Amino acid sequence: MTVECKSMATPTSRPFLAIALVLLSITGFDLMAVVVKVLTSRGYSPVELSTYRNIFGMLPPIALMLFLGELKLERQFLILKKWRMALFRGLMVAIAQLAFYTSLSLMELATIATLAQSSALFVVLMSVLFFRERVGLWRSGAVVLGFAGVVLVLRPGSETFTLTALLPIAAAACYGFSMVSVRFFTDGESNGLLLLYSSVASILASVVMVLASTGFSPVSGWQDAGLMLLMSMVGGVSVLLLMVAYRMAEGSTLAPFVFVSILTSLTFGWLFFDELPVTTLFPGVILIVGAGALILWRERVNKRS
Repeated sequence: MTVECKSMATPTSRPFLAIALVLLSITGFDLMAVVVKVLTSRGYSPVELSTYRNIFGMLPPIALMLFLGELKLERQFLILKKWRMALFRGLMVAIAQLAFYTSLSLMELATIATLAQSSALFVVLMSVLFFRERVGLWRSGAVVLGFAGVVLVLRPGSETFTLTALLPIAAAACYGFSMVSVRFFTDGESNGLLLLYSSVASILASVVMVLASTGFSPVSGWQDAGLMLLMSMVGGVSVLLLMVAYRMAEGSTLAPFVFVSILTSLTFGWLFFDELPVTTLFPGVILIVGAGALILWRERVNKRS
């Protein structure tokens, strides 16, 4: 899950409402994951579900941008200088979705949500790689701590470890790139236009992948069609809620609440699929969450100083 926070206006002072919207968006993303898990159990491939999500899920954010006047169908507005990078971001998002949806058909919700928190670690590493950022002792230690937690959750070498466990890590890496890469664009370039380019690229990439692999399966009845629409709209609205939340409060204020997804996914996994991988998650989950919290704390300290 990503949100475009570049070139937005200065956040207004409404932190409590923003936090509530973030929590709603997290719940929405986890509900979307539940629906994906149900649909894959009914024989639909992850790549075709990702395609439906990309096509219909972009409607709510675009509707809001049109309402706010942020998305204008004018030639000057539709030109983006670094359009290749914007399209490449969309490709990375499509790959992330494919890895994420595939993992949902093979793994427990809470395990996926926990490993997905490693995206913060990839953000730090890619910031060093692409922008030559200086990473001090605290953030370096956080990266080491976080990846130690990932190893404890994955447990490579054990009988329970499979290569499919690396799918959430791949998704986290691609989502991390989508977050870091917004810095390649200038502040004057439209946030809405960047979202549009990336969404179109995600749709095209997912359509190509589904046609080159499984193809589109016949939809078995109105119930499945309704679930696909629900999956897409809930995902799109959740992105929309994040966009609105980051307009109301600083990112450093909101980011710690993303860790709530581990609890919600654990709850939903237990309620809907009788999953309760507590012994698998601990103690690795503590290290992953602790690493993310440490990175966020250092970002806030650096910003104040």
